[in-house]
Amino acid sequence: MASAPVPRAEQRRRTQDRILAAARKLFAENGYDRTTIRAIAAAAKTDPGLVMRYFESKEKLFARIAVVDRHERVGGTPEEVAELLLASLGEKVTAEPAGALAAIRSMFTHPEAAEAVREAMLAEQRQATETLPGQDADLRTGLIGALTLGTVIGRYLLGLDGLRDAPPERITALLRQSFHSIVHGDPDPGPSARSE
Repeated sequence: MASAPVPRAEQRRRTQDRILAAARKLFAENGYDRTTIRAIAAAAKTDPGLVMRYFESKEKLFARIAVVDRHERVGGTPEEVAELLLASLGEKVTAEPAGALAAIRSMFTHPEAAEAVREAMLAEQRQATETLPGQDADLRTGLIGALTLGTVIGRYLLGLDGLRDAPPERITALLRQSFHSIVHGDPDPGPSARSE
C-alpha cells in the first residue's frame, strides 16, 4: 500500500525546519563568520539556493535562530529575585540553549549578535534592578548577569572541567549563596575583617 503524497506546504515546512535546525547547530558551534549558507544547506540535506529562497540571506537566517530567551518577569523580594535568577540559570545549564549559544559565540565578531545578547541581559537586569534595594542595584544585577553568562560560556563553549559535566542542581546549589549575597548587597567582609 503506497503512502499518500506529502502536500507541498508540508514539504516546505519540513525543509525550513531542517534548515533552521542545521543553522542553529552550526551557528552555535562555529559562530556567525565561520558558518556558510553552503554548510547549512549540506547539513540540512538541501540546496543552498533553497536556503536563500526561504530565508533571503545569512543575516536574516541568523536573526531567526539566534534568540536569547527572555524568561518570566523578574520581581519580588530580594530572596524571590535571587531564586528566580538562579532558576533561570538552572534552565540554561539543564538544556543546551542552542539559539542563545549561536548569539553568544557570534557576539565578538557580529554586532547584531552582541546587541541581541546585550538586550536580553539588560531586559532581565532592568526588571531585577527595579525591585532591589540600594543605590548599586544595577551593579549587583549586572554581576549576576555576568556570572550567568560566564557559567553558560564555561559549560557549553569552553567545556571547562567539572562545569561541563556537573549536574545543574549542583551548579545552582554552589552559586545560591553568592546570588543571594549579591542580590542583597551584602559583601563578604574578607578574611582580614573576619579574623579581627
